[in-house]
Amino acid sequence: MTISAVGFDLDETLAVPTRDRATILADAAEATGAPPLSRESYLSAHRRNLTRETRTPIFADLLADHDTDTDTDPASVATAYREEIADALVPVPGIEPFIERLRAEYRVGLLTNGPRVAQRDKLTTLGWTNAFDAALVTGELDAGKPDPAAFAALLEALGSDPGETAFVGDDVDADVAGAADAGLVPIQVLYEGGPDPSPRAAAHLDRAQLVTRLPDVLAGL
Repeated sequence: MTISAVGFDLDETLAVPTRDRATILADAAEATGAPPLSRESYLSAHRRNLTRETRTPIFADLLADHDTDTDTDPASVATAYREEIADALVPVPGIEPFIERLRAEYRVGLLTNGPRVAQRDKLTTLGWTNAFDAALVTGELDAGKPDPAAFAALLEALGSDPGETAFVGDDVDADVAGAADAGLVPIQVLYEGGPDPSPRAAAHLDRAQLVTRLPDVLAGL
């Protein structure tokens, strides 16, 4: 096969927070007077709300399911969390010039799970609004990863065939299995504390070596 296009996940693949996400969530809850919210519950609610405009429905679910009655406004928690994340998010070292170089040889896209406002705000904060040939947020789509429809939207935006498109991400289900089920070639990014390697990935790359090793991996597929 010959790879002609490459898609990327965003969070934990191309950009990482300088603070633990559980701590960021706790800080946002404390700042808005919300009860303590667990990272596990947040991720579950996030998966149920991948095609939303904002994170407000996520926090509405969390607060509604909480054991303690609260009158905290979900929108205020969503705003606080978005601001905390934006303040903490930084690119993986060397990734920006790397993406620019990669675009000289491949069509390069982004497919990120999450509400529109939250994910577009991350791209704006990172200065990546024009960094890709196509940047898709599931909050603007009819489905999120791992649904094949989300990957089909990326393929359409890139004008590429699935078997000639690699997808690079860290999540075993959303990125690796999702890409594989949609016919793309999954490449899994690994890092300390992250998901275990998936046997469905065509290749595995340590995040610290993504910039140096990915070109050779793509050329060898």
